[in-house]
Parts: sequence; structure tokens; C-alpha cells
Amino acid sequence: LQNEINEVPFFDVQLPYELALKIFRYLGKAELGRCAQVSRTWKILAEDEVLWYRLCQEEGYLLDMSISDHSCWKLALKNCRAREHMLKTNWKNRVGAVSQLRYEPGRVLCDVHSCDGVVMAGYTSGEVRLWDTRTWDYTAPVLAAVAGPGGAGAPPHVSFVRINSSLAVAAYEDGTVSVWSLLLGREPIHHFQHNQRIQALALAPGGPAVATASGFEVKVESPDDKGFWHTPGTFEIQKLVNFLNLVPDVTGSPVAVAAAEDIVYLLKAEDPGKVLHSVYGQPVTCLDVSAREAAFGIKTFGWLLNEPNQILLYNLETNQCVTKVGNSIGDFSCVNLHNSPPNMLVAGNKDRRVRVFDARRGAAVCSLYAHQLGVSAVQMDEWKVVSGGEEGLVCVWDQRMGTKLWEMHARHPVRHVWFNSHSLITANIPEEKNPRGSSITEDDPSVHRKYRGVIYCYEFSVDQLAVESVLPICRSSYDKVTGYNYNIGLAVPYDSI
Repeated sequence: LQNEINEVPFFDVQLPYELALKIFRYLGKAELGRCAQVSRTWKILAEDEVLWYRLCQEEGYLLDMSISDHSCWKLALKNCRAREHMLKTNWKNRVGAVSQLRYEPGRVLCDVHSCDGVVMAGYTSGEVRLWDTRTWDYTAPVLAAVAGPGGAGAPPHVSFVRINSSLAVAAYEDGTVSVWSLLLGREPIHHFQHNQRIQALALAPGGPAVATASGFEVKVESPDDKGFWHTPGTFEIQKLVNFLNLVPDVTGSPVAVAAAEDIVYLLKAEDPGKVLHSVYGQPVTCLDVSAREAAFGIKTFGWLLNEPNQILLYNLETNQCVTKVGNSIGDFSCVNLHNSPPNMLVAGNKDRRVRVFDARRGAAVCSLYAHQLGVSAVQMDEWKVVSGGEEGLVCVWDQRMGTKLWEMHARHPVRHVWFNSHSLITANIPEEKNPRGSSITEDDPSVHRKYRGVIYCYEFSVDQLAVESVLPICRSSYDKVTGYNYNIGLAVPYDSI
């Protein structure tokens, strides 16, 4: 006899459906499951799409979808959690496929950068290549460079490359900088020149702003509302710049952070000479910037004055030092702040250790003895740490357990590490750009394969792999998952004889 459409029986109280739905909003997944077993009316209420859409959004799944995009949000949440569990298991057990993004005509790899699975690489031939690992289409297009005066002579080496969601930037040895749009094609949309060699290049993670450091000058370039590029700021620095970053998510003129030996500058158009940090004789060894903070390592006088090397965390709004972390004899060689979880940062050191710091406590959460030589690249998320070393080793760590899950080795130092939930990109870049094995003649591009450097792309989402992406002979086929069988799909033929 109940009007179960408009009234819900809460024992001896009659409630409207909307009010009962508001009460059920305070319940989690397990409580909603228990309530669904009380009665038919409660089951209808506990499986309401609004409740499960809210739970899906709170857990961080399908944030760009509206409630009308799925007919059953309870099933959508279940599938998202199952996929996350599958990816985590594949990461831990190294289940997936690995591919080499190699440019064959024999030039040496100079620099690599990636953003959301799109990889950009520059070579000694002056060519710049792009790979989109999201589509498993490894025919890398060449980004055309600006022709030199007269078109004579060999093109200069690529010094730095940077890429974000909309732009790709490359700096060359002769001081030229080219900017491409990822939406408009392979021809550069902007080009400018420095008189000296470029020492640092920065690209805003989420915006169209480029910063370069050459000699004692830092130049910032960005387009206006009509798309015409201009120079909103040119800054004179007292010393040579070693590290340069652009602050993300800045409204108005771009803001840059530059480390020049022992001075860290906050470069704004309205305040061009702002010194963020300066201690004489304590040079900066690494730098990373997030939307509100900047983290950099300093090299102190060491055991002479009982001052260990540290990482300083500065607030960019107040220009004050928030905390000091680290207590190491070795120099901090790399730090990652913008990709780390909130209030966390990870740093690599020349003493071969990777340290995860909690900025709220000002102390190290864990310290991992990672590599035989110094640590050259690090990144972390909520549960794992990926580190690269000077000896060419890439290690994946479980942060909570402090244990190494697996490792991979290549010949050259690891200069770039980037990962998301389902893929990992690493780059081994050689120090020597003109190895002894290269040909004497300038027009012969032959350099032995072992001297060129290599880019690896690991894909752990095995349920979405295209069968044609990797040759069958390069795919390991293990019938049983046993212990630690390295079934990453390496190029090892005759796994099943």
C-alpha cells in the first residue's frame, strides 16, 4: 500500500524520495551495498545513479563525464577500480610490452622530453622527431627547422627540446629557437635567435610561454590574444644560468624561476630583479617549480663547517623559505616537485640514494639505495617511485615497502623519466655526442648503434594493446605467472621452443 515512488518507508517515518536520497549521500560503497539488501525500495534508492556518479567523481574516475554519459554508474565505478587494480598489478609484476623509439639513420640522441605520452627527441643531425605512444603509431614525423642563411653547411646539433599539450620547442647549438604548434603541422610558427649558445630552455606546462637563457640574458616569449608572438620580458642576470623553469598556471605575464650558480631569481615583468635566494659559495644543483612553490638543492661547504647539503622549498607568493629538507653529504642532482603528490617531493642524490620528503614534517619519508652511480632522474606518485641513474639503470620502487620491484638497464645515463597510470617513458642519452666510432666524413651519418642512445616506452595496459604493435617474435608467451619471470615482452626470440 506504500507509494514507493514519492515516499520511502524509513521504519515508522514516511520521507520524500529526494530527502531520503540526501541521507544516502553520506554513505560509502559498502554501506550502500548493505542498504540495498534491506528491501526492494531501499535497493532502488541505494542504486540511484546520482549516488554512484558522486562516488565515482570523489574517487577521481571519469571526471570529464556528465551523469548522462553512463547508464549504470555503479558498474562504471566497478570497472574503473578493476582497471586500476590491474594496472597496479602489472606495474608491480612488470607485465606488459616495451618498445624502442629509435631513429635509425645513425645520429646521436641529444635531448628528450615528453607530455601525456607524446615524446619529443632532438638529434645531432639537427632533426626533431615526435612519437605519439598513445596510438602505438611509431612512424615519427620530422618537425621542419628554419632554413639557415644560404642553406649551406651542416645543420647544428639540437641542444634542448621541450613539449607540452599544445607546443613543441627546440633550441639549437647556434642559438636559434624554433616553436611548433602540435595542431597546425610540421612548420614552425615562431622562430628567434640568440647571439650565444643557449644554456637553458623552459616551456610552460599548461600555457604558450617559452623562456630561454643565453649568456647573462633570460628572454621570455609568448603570443598575444591575436596569436602574434612578442617578448613580454628580457632580464639581465649577473651570472650564467644553470637551471630555468616557468611557473605553471600563471594569469597574465609569464613568471620564470632561474638558478644562476648560487642565486635563484624570480623573474616577473613588474619586478625583473627579484632575488628569491642567495648564499655566497653555495651553488644550486637542481631545480623544480610547481604552481605555488619552488624546490632546489644547494651545495654547502660540507664537512668543513658541518653543513650538509639540503633542498630548500620556497613559497612563490610570499617569497619565503617554507622548509629545509635533506641531510646529505652528496649533492642533490635532481628533484621532482610538480609531479609529486601534495606536500611531497622526491629527490635524487650523487650519493646514489633516492629520498622522498614530506614537506609538512620536514623529514624524509623513505630513503632508497638506488644506483651504483649518481641518480639523474626521479618521479613518484602515491605508491611508487621511478628513478634513473648515471649508469643507465631504471628502477621501480614500492614507496610504502621501500623495496625495489624491478629494474632495466641500458648503456647510457638516464636523463628523462615520465610515467602515468599505464605507461612509462625513459630516455638514455649519451654524454659523448661525437663518439670515436663515427665516420670521419661529415656526410656519412653512420654511428654505431651502441653510441646513439635510446628511448624506451613501457605499456602496462595489456588489455588495450594492439596485436600488430609488436612483432610476435618479440612477445614473450608464458603460460603461468610465476614469481618474477620478467614477462615485459622483450625482444628475446624463441621464448617458447
